[in-house]
Amino acid sequence: MNTQKTKIVTFEAHLDREYGARGTKKREKYEHGFEAFKLGVMLQELRAKNNMTQQQLAEKCGTTKNYISRIENDASDIRLSTLMRIIQQGFGGRLHLSIQM
Repeated sequence: MNTQKTKIVTFEAHLDREYGARGTKKREKYEHGFEAFKLGVMLQELRAKNNMTQQQLAEKCGTTKNYISRIENDASDIRLSTLMRIIQQGFGGRLHLSIQM
């Protein structure tokens, strides 16, 4: 039986260990990628909540199904103007941004 104790660390400490402290190149690359991933998941969840296919959303906001798929699967950077159009025209919502420092 393994009697070693596992040291529990915070998620922030885990990120520091795996990617370096905030502000380092490796950590900033991780943070940027994670934010893009979260945005894709949020759009996918909104679309599902509104019972829309990628094609239907694309048609409503004037883009392509392929582009919606790439955003949802974190395979494409998205312009702010495009994101606003997807939220406004595609979902009838408003985009609110916040900045954390």
